[in-house]
Amino acid sequence: MASASSTNEPGAPAPGTVTIDPQEAAHFGRMAAEWWDPSGSSAMLHKLNPVRLRYIRAAIDLHWDGDDTGFTPLAGKTALDVGCGAGLLAEPLARLGAQVTGLDAAAENVAVAQAHAAQGGLAITYRAHGIEQETGRYDLVTCLEVIEHVRDPAGVVRGLANALADGGLLVLSTPNRTPLSRLALIGLAEGTGRIPRGTHDWNKFLTPDELTALLVDAGLEVTDVTGLAFSPAKGFDLSSSTALDYLVTARRAPSSPARGGGTPQA
Repeated sequence: MASASSTNEPGAPAPGTVTIDPQEAAHFGRMAAEWWDPSGSSAMLHKLNPVRLRYIRAAIDLHWDGDDTGFTPLAGKTALDVGCGAGLLAEPLARLGAQVTGLDAAAENVAVAQAHAAQGGLAITYRAHGIEQETGRYDLVTCLEVIEHVRDPAGVVRGLANALADGGLLVLSTPNRTPLSRLALIGLAEGTGRIPRGTHDWNKFLTPDELTALLVDAGLEVTDVTGLAFSPAKGFDLSSSTALDYLVTARRAPSSPARGGGTPQA
């Protein structure tokens, strides 16, 4: 589905790398029409999104020493959302003031995202390709609940690092590979139809230590790991436990060279 990038700079995926798994892209492409239906196949993401946004907003304010009472903390900054789906995260990032670009492997998702953003009067750039083809540099890079669906996690992390501008912030989230995540996400959520069957492959989940190692290998420094927990009473919430799912923030390590920017390429 995606052709390989010809980029061969430090931190970039190796030539010939294709990070997208075509079967995964097709699976999520079939869900495109329901992305914005809070009771549809993406209902779980709608429930998860407010918690993720709360974490991202706090990370933004901490990273750029911002005022947590402001409405547009990303004003003047660029943002890249990798694996954007139909724009559930890209649109709030735009409302926070960022110039946003969204990447997704499924052209069906990109079409829905473009239409929805236009309806809301949001100027968001969407592209249907993998991170290995992205040549822009961004102040904020997000990749939420995506890395467990790719064929080359290390290549994705290198691509994310390469897309990060000097002084930028990277935020990822992904399920942990634990007995709890197997039971909750596959046994219960998929088994009862709350998440479409076949959405997850438990063996592709990464532990926090594994993801941290990939980020360090890509020249980044992990600055925070916070768990995402679920309870029937409260729903999703941030947690000290990473047993189910977790969020990670990272920045370029002080000794790692950065290719400056913050200016996306059209």
